[in-house]
Amino acid sequence: MIGVTYHSHACFTISTDNVKILTDPFITGNPLAKIKSEDLKPDVILVSHGHPDHVGDTVEIAKANNSLVIAPFELIVYLQRAGVNPEKCHPMHIGGSFQFEWGKVKLTPATHGSAYVTENETIYTGNPCGFLISLEGKNIYFAGDTGIFYDMKLLGEMYKIDLALLPIGDNFTMGIEDAVKACELLKAEVAIPMHYDTFDVIKKDPNDFVEMLEKTHSYTKGVVVNFEETYILQ
Repeated sequence: MIGVTYHSHACFTISTDNVKILTDPFITGNPLAKIKSEDLKPDVILVSHGHPDHVGDTVEIAKANNSLVIAPFELIVYLQRAGVNPEKCHPMHIGGSFQFEWGKVKLTPATHGSAYVTENETIYTGNPCGFLISLEGKNIYFAGDTGIFYDMKLLGEMYKIDLALLPIGDNFTMGIEDAVKACELLKAEVAIPMHYDTFDVIKKDPNDFVEMLEKTHSYTKGVVVNFEETYILQ
């Protein structure tokens, strides 16, 4: 059994009896976050790209919990320089996969950008990515921040995707219509919307995504997971 807890934006905890995986932990400064960064105790942190609203509290959480951090190579270099223990970093890159003791992770493309941007500097952090996470015989696709791209069809052909975590906020990523089309390409059994409402420019109703899926797909079920609620993937 796999539990998928939504903390808002693109931050999820994916839990089994053997591992807790945290994605893009933007908690501090997130107006929708109902928890504090110190409440999160992950074994593994996946970071999809270098934008501050996705790197978030990675450094602090990783240091507090001795978490393994997995990200594209250039982003790992930045995180090491920011204070993450190099011995707890696992750099990867697009198309590569690695079998860990607790499961397998594959980096997938994402059509987006990746730089850590502050008022004073912009730090290059490589290419953005998504993650295909294989646990307990299930495949979970965390799309990261991305627009729709046709190679999603290839992912759907090569892997049986049990759960897709897809952005719907538009403006910076896919909107609802494109996310619904992405489900058609991926052939995912279940899709949970993410990356909406955090900022005014990405205000969307996730129920609109579910309703559109119901009208257009017989194979993908849309599920809205409220903040700090858990979806059980069996």
